[in-house]
Amino acid sequence: MMESDREEHGSERTDTNCENGIINTETHAPGTEEDHKSCEEDNEENQKSWSLERNWGFTLQELFRLALKFFKEKNGKAFNPTYEENLRLVALHKQITLGPYNPEACPEIGFFDWLGNDRRKEWLRLGSMAKEDAMEDFVKLLNSCCALFAPYVTSHKIEKEEQEKRQREEEERLRLEREEQERRRLEEEALRREEEEMRIKEEEQRRKEEAERLQIEGQKQQIMAVLNAQTAVQFQQYATQQYPDNPDQQQLLIRQLQEQHYQQYVHQALRLQQQQQEDSNATQMSEALPAPVLNEAAPICNPNSQSNSLENHKQQSDLKTFRLCVEGQTSEAPIIAPSMWTRPQVKEFKEKVLHDEDSVITVGRGEVLTVRVPTNQGGSHLFWEFATDHYDIGFGLYFEWKDLTIPTDCKNEGESTTDADEGTAQAEKEKPTEQGRRPLVNEVVPVSRRDSHEEVYAGSHQYPGEGVHLLKFDNSYSLWRPKVVYYRVYYTR
Repeated sequence: MMESDREEHGSERTDTNCENGIINTETHAPGTEEDHKSCEEDNEENQKSWSLERNWGFTLQELFRLALKFFKEKNGKAFNPTYEENLRLVALHKQITLGPYNPEACPEIGFFDWLGNDRRKEWLRLGSMAKEDAMEDFVKLLNSCCALFAPYVTSHKIEKEEQEKRQREEEERLRLEREEQERRRLEEEALRREEEEMRIKEEEQRRKEEAERLQIEGQKQQIMAVLNAQTAVQFQQYATQQYPDNPDQQQLLIRQLQEQHYQQYVHQALRLQQQQQEDSNATQMSEALPAPVLNEAAPICNPNSQSNSLENHKQQSDLKTFRLCVEGQTSEAPIIAPSMWTRPQVKEFKEKVLHDEDSVITVGRGEVLTVRVPTNQGGSHLFWEFATDHYDIGFGLYFEWKDLTIPTDCKNEGESTTDADEGTAQAEKEKPTEQGRRPLVNEVVPVSRRDSHEEVYAGSHQYPGEGVHLLKFDNSYSLWRPKVVYYRVYYTR
């Protein structure tokens, strides 16, 4: 019996090998029909394997592992294959794991072991079938004999996709975390560099200021030493007269007198320097601009009158001074543009302002009311807010310089004749000026009608210098209605 099995096995192996072209004594010329057929069969097998993997969603090895697991777990429970199917599945498994049947490597089987002999025969029939073909046959046979295998693979496919999705999400999360950490690290490094640069700049600024302070202090000591040497005798005599029997008070008084003398000396030196600079600017302006010709016929009409010549010279000097003031103001202390905005809380603003009676004013019909706000030594910006009841109102902002004046017959920037007269009248009442001159006024915000009954109008302006801000509320266009204005002004440091 064993010999017949071996003969059959040998014949089957020979036939199989002959079919696969392994043991074939016949020679064929290249390009024959059999070679073309074998190539086409190989292509068909590759396409079938690729189609199998595409349909199931797993590689052939993964699909076989799932099929083997399903066969071991569900055989005899979820499905019952026939005897021939069971033999075929076991034989395919041995072909995959052990390769083709080798009688020398396999142990002998008893005569009455019908199951073992049948399995050997089935394994022997497989011949030299390739491992991949055996896997594919195993999967196809299991799928054909059990309807539960396809849903089983589908569930594992869904689980695999979810795992891959979670893995991709985890990788994306880790990537974003790494990018965020890298971004934070770069930001921290940039911040540290900026702080280090700022610290170095501040340290340099402090050293520079300290050096300047020491230089100024040294200059002050040198100047005071010279001044004290000149006034030592006089100050000592004066201190002795004031405190004849108290040396400590004498020394304290001498130090106070020396400090006052030094401050007076510095003030006079600054005034002299400023005067020299003004003279230099006047010389340059006189060279650049032609002198205006005023009253050229006056000396001819009255040759004996020296007062007309002096008056003409004074008018030319006043006009030149006015030009110098305006141009000097434009270049040395320019008017910075203000910042203005609105906000809708009109009712809340009025309720807050009502607590202060001075902050509620009435602008009569056809009138222009000016609120004067002097600059504060401790401030740097002026802020204003205002609103009205029911109707709009015109608003404009001007700045009146403290130390700059112009001739009375010259009109200020951006003001009408009425405004100029009003400003002149107020200047005469509130601020004494030289005869025939009035303060210089610059326009900051031109007068324009504002819908202050719908929104709170607010703004700020940086102090251009020492002087007075003029807030003009213009109701000259209204001939019938007075306007109630709620306003508030303050300064910031």
